[in-house]
Amino acid sequence: KKAYIDGVRTDYEQVRVLRGNRKSSKKYLTLRQARANKTKIDWTEFEPTKPSFLGIKTFENYDLAELRRYIDWTPFFQSWELHGKYPAIMTDEVVGVEATKLYNDAQKMLDRIITEGWISARAVIGFWEANSVSDDDIEITNYELGITNKEQPTTIIHHLRQQNQKAPGQPNYCLSDWIAPKTSGKTDYIGGFATTAGIGIEKWVEKFEKDLDDYNAILLKSLADRFAEAFAERMHERVRKEFWGYAKDETLTSDQLNEEEYKGIRPAPGYPACPDHTEKGILWDLLKPTENAGITLTESYAMYPTAAVSGWYFGHPDSKYFGLGQISKDQVEDYAERKDFGLEEAERWLAPVLNYDV
Repeated sequence: KKAYIDGVRTDYEQVRVLRGNRKSSKKYLTLRQARANKTKIDWTEFEPTKPSFLGIKTFENYDLAELRRYIDWTPFFQSWELHGKYPAIMTDEVVGVEATKLYNDAQKMLDRIITEGWISARAVIGFWEANSVSDDDIEITNYELGITNKEQPTTIIHHLRQQNQKAPGQPNYCLSDWIAPKTSGKTDYIGGFATTAGIGIEKWVEKFEKDLDDYNAILLKSLADRFAEAFAERMHERVRKEFWGYAKDETLTSDQLNEEEYKGIRPAPGYPACPDHTEKGILWDLLKPTENAGITLTESYAMYPTAAVSGWYFGHPDSKYFGLGQISKDQVEDYAERKDFGLEEAERWLAPVLNYDV
């Protein structure tokens, strides 16, 4: 036992030293400097598009056959450790045979999932009035479902800004940059969503596992994950063209959707642009996905069923996906104050993106 513990400590010390050496070559701005280098948008020239409704809208038993057309197969193969881009992977010299067999098995299972109703898909989306405030925060005005003239208390969502030193002309991004500031006098909008295709999956997984059929149990889980992602893709398309309507004339192919060539973004709490999972709790307060879509949050802010996707909708045409990178202590202190966290709690949730040792 002692030898094992000593070995782990030695390994982690090597990781700490290597990480320290890697970060030492990077240069960071102060939070004040990073905010001064935010995305420059002329808000006098921008007129926000108002969504077709304010509040939330739910979707029950969404058509799986429709969602099937939106499945991105490349991540499916990656989840099976078969690396390559679909459809080229099917003829790859190394993994092509196995990829083809897996794909054919997946198609057969998809047929049964849809025709026999193994799982069901549910979703909830919402839109609210919003303005950026205090540089990196967004203030949301909530409305009750279907009552667009009854104002509810405002909600603040918190975001983080890139602090790495950029080349001249390159801004330090923060998601709040793409929401009109309150000082502009314009009412902007933000959306949110939660989708799942994991309703009812448990009994089928249990059946396969009881039959010692691990292959099909894992295959079903991976297909449910793909359905959930496809649902998020399809709902985002409908948001752009129908529910928010800022890109009504969009005509993108499946490949273009997979390459994210659409206008607007749907970043998810816990991912590169907004790595703090606790912000998911605010999204849950607004959308109420537990009641409206059957998706719950664990204490660590993981979603259940696991075949689920959630996030925010940003509609500004300049908005783009980005990685936050690492941030400095001055921003963590500022963030902790904005969220009414203690510094230690903020550092715990942001541990993967800190550029300093705690």
